[in-house]
Amino acid sequence: MTVQFLSCELPRWEDAGGDALILTFFRDERPLRGATGLADWRLCGRLSRLIKLGRMRGDRGETLLMPPGRRLPFRRIILFGLGSTASFNDGVYRGHVRRIRQVTRQAGIRDFALQPPGRATGLVAARRALEMWIEEGGPTGDEDRVSIIDTAGAQKEMADILHARLRLRARTSEPPPH
Repeated sequence: MTVQFLSCELPRWEDAGGDALILTFFRDERPLRGATGLADWRLCGRLSRLIKLGRMRGDRGETLLMPPGRRLPFRRIILFGLGSTASFNDGVYRGHVRRIRQVTRQAGIRDFALQPPGRATGLVAARRALEMWIEEGGPTGDEDRVSIIDTAGAQKEMADILHARLRLRARTSEPPPH
């Protein structure tokens, strides 16, 4: 799996593209924040209208596949409800990661962008979000590409984790000295 970073700025998304944009939001999160709020803005409030019409509430386990139209450079959008912010913790986060990974795998999605669940509201720290994402990733192909959407500061924290893991992998794969 390749992990790269994508800024929380819409112009940067134009260059990224990909198979899917994964968006998450809580049942009690209004207005929508982070990547989901930016996508809603770019889609002229289409996500907010779905919520207002009751087609999507943000309940835990809720999933909706939709086309992005011409306003976002992804082939599809998948919305995931996260439930209530009050019940969010590491275990719940891990469950959401497993669900997102399961849905993307079943849909044959190998290249997607997302802001980790709970990052937009600050309920999970950047470093912790990436650590748990990697731990819960399970077996994935090397051809999978995940673009993590977050702020520049959060990306720096996450990049430190990736660099440390690469150094550890390099050390453990070196042949033993003779």
